[in-house]
Amino acid sequence: MKKKIILSLFILISTLGFSQTETEKKILITEQKISNYSDSIVRLSVVLEQNKLEKLRDDLQAFGLPALKTNETLIKHSAMFLSYDEKHEQARWVAHIILPDIKHGVVSRTNDFRVDSSVSTGSAEKVDYWESGYDRGHLAPSADFRWSKIALSESYYYSNMSPQKPEFNQEIWADLESFIREYAVDKNHQVYVVTGGILKDELPQIGKNQVSIPKKFFKVIIDPSSDTQAGIGFIIPNQKSTYPVINFALSIDSVEKITGINFFASLPDTLENKIESKFDIKLWQIGYANGNTKPLTKNELPSGTINTIEAKTHIDESATVCGTVVSIKYVPKSGNTFINLDQNFPNQIFWCTIWQNNRVNFSYDPQKYLINKKICVTGEIKLKYGQPSMSINKEEQILILEEEQENLND
Repeated sequence: MKKKIILSLFILISTLGFSQTETEKKILITEQKISNYSDSIVRLSVVLEQNKLEKLRDDLQAFGLPALKTNETLIKHSAMFLSYDEKHEQARWVAHIILPDIKHGVVSRTNDFRVDSSVSTGSAEKVDYWESGYDRGHLAPSADFRWSKIALSESYYYSNMSPQKPEFNQEIWADLESFIREYAVDKNHQVYVVTGGILKDELPQIGKNQVSIPKKFFKVIIDPSSDTQAGIGFIIPNQKSTYPVINFALSIDSVEKITGINFFASLPDTLENKIESKFDIKLWQIGYANGNTKPLTKNELPSGTINTIEAKTHIDESATVCGTVVSIKYVPKSGNTFINLDQNFPNQIFWCTIWQNNRVNFSYDPQKYLINKKICVTGEIKLKYGQPSMSINKEEQILILEEEQENLND
């Protein structure tokens, strides 16, 4: 009996051992297949990146370049083309395309700033910016190339840099770059961008190579896709700005007059005229920016009032603040109503609160009646969450400008 049991155990152990060996072989074979598959993905990814870069260059050449002036040389990189101005030691302009691929891009900034050997006369270099007090400001931003390690790295050539004040580069300029990227991702379109400093004689300079410091920077953008065919331009002073990006929007034609550059010269004339002659800021606003408006100018403000930007300089003071109601939110749980003027949450620059107990003081439903209207609100300005705010206790604190004008006309 014992012999039979031992024999059975031996057969079982042998069988189990044989089974494990076969399973291990299957595992090894499967792992090898996965490894080969992974290697193929890597190789194909490299080929795909090269193909996309080639198409991007073709598209830039076809539609995205300004007209070259006499003796002006076009410098071509993997994903951006530029015209270098030796006198000012920076690009006169840099042209590139933002692809929707940035949505899934995972390449991080490389910070490998380096001289651009493609510039025959020599580009600016590190010593020019060192301890200058100015940022090495990207013209074509690195984040626009986060889908390609090659393109992102090349964005760190000094030919793509210009001296920018830190409070400009890191704030309003970064806001503009994000504004355009968000549009490209939302629309799933590739957009064409040309960027540069406005280069003139007698600009201040930094470094041994005498790099000019532009007083203003421009950026022009087109989306020539058949369902959009839109264009827009921006010119922003090289300084801190308290105003939002949309305050600096203008037509591409206007930027051409100021810079002397003929942008997107290869577009068909009818399309070029359509895209460059005017702009509609609403076409470019997506997500939280949708519906945002410019703060009112001095000429638009009633006497004795201030706009939403100026409100921050009147904290703990009584004032009348005017702007456009871009969003209103009623919170049923608390019973409070929040009104944003000019800019939507979470980038609001001034908002009002009608507390639950004060809603009875209104003859109308605020969230239905006030939306999209230009209003002036009077009260004490308080600082909440870093932004100016005002409590509205009664209807009389709100003046609706359209209705006021109608009354004057009557």
